[in-house]
Amino acid sequence: MKRIRRENVIYTFSPKHKPAEVVSPGEYVLFETEDAFGGQVRGEETPPDKLDWSRVDGATGPLYVEGADPGDTLVVDILDIKLQERGAIAVIPGYGGLSHLSFMPKARVVRVDGSFVYFNDIRILVKPMIGTIGVALEEGEVPTGNPGRHGGNMDVSELGMGTRLYLPVFTKGALLALGDLHAVQADGELCVSAIEASGEVLVRVNLIKGKMPNWPVLETAESFQVIAAGKDLDDAVREAAEEAIRAIMRAKGIQFEDAYMLGSLLVELRINQVVDPLLGARAKVPKGLVSISDFLH
Repeated sequence: MKRIRRENVIYTFSPKHKPAEVVSPGEYVLFETEDAFGGQVRGEETPPDKLDWSRVDGATGPLYVEGADPGDTLVVDILDIKLQERGAIAVIPGYGGLSHLSFMPKARVVRVDGSFVYFNDIRILVKPMIGTIGVALEEGEVPTGNPGRHGGNMDVSELGMGTRLYLPVFTKGALLALGDLHAVQADGELCVSAIEASGEVLVRVNLIKGKMPNWPVLETAESFQVIAAGKDLDDAVREAAEEAIRAIMRAKGIQFEDAYMLGSLLVELRINQVVDPLLGARAKVPKGLVSISDFLH
């Protein structure tokens, strides 16, 4: 098993980055990650509005996958997530879904154990997830704090242990990186952060050759979920919903109108996050209706 240490941190998804490790399809990789604050919130006395933003939202990597070519699909199985026993969350004026309101900057540091997050006297069930995971673009670079067709900072609450993520490959080797682990996050990540924690993620990587999705697709036990982003939630929802309806058309061999009606009955639309430069939404399609091949072109 290969290991990529947290010192191998990048702040953009780009083909210019030198691989931190190289693997073949089918291999296991352990990613060590720093929390999304870059370890800067050491206590509740830390002023979150004074953070060095050049050290925020880093990702560990990149990982070069042998045989990955543009037009392929990178398949990432999320096998395990282990978190440290400490997490942090912050509110910062001018940020988050309620950025139009006036409030004070504040950080809170919480205890995280194998079962719960302890927020004051409230126990919240731990649900470890990956906030940022993505691949390099064909050219140029995009900040790791942004979501897009490459993945990135998608903040999907269901992207946790036992799930599988399908990412389009744009450059040779794919150059996978991940970070921004959360001990728990509700859909939306309303205040701009969740319980940010450092930890380790064990994955297995594979390839589907010659086909790729238009947007990342998450597979859970019950569904396939198209993860999209847009300048506003309307754009994100439209992108995710259209991909879902097109997949139903291919799966069932039916016309758009019938697939559109089925979508109104069976496709669930969810908000991922409302706090990044692009906003995120996903469309959940039941597994009995489609397969992953229906999302690939």
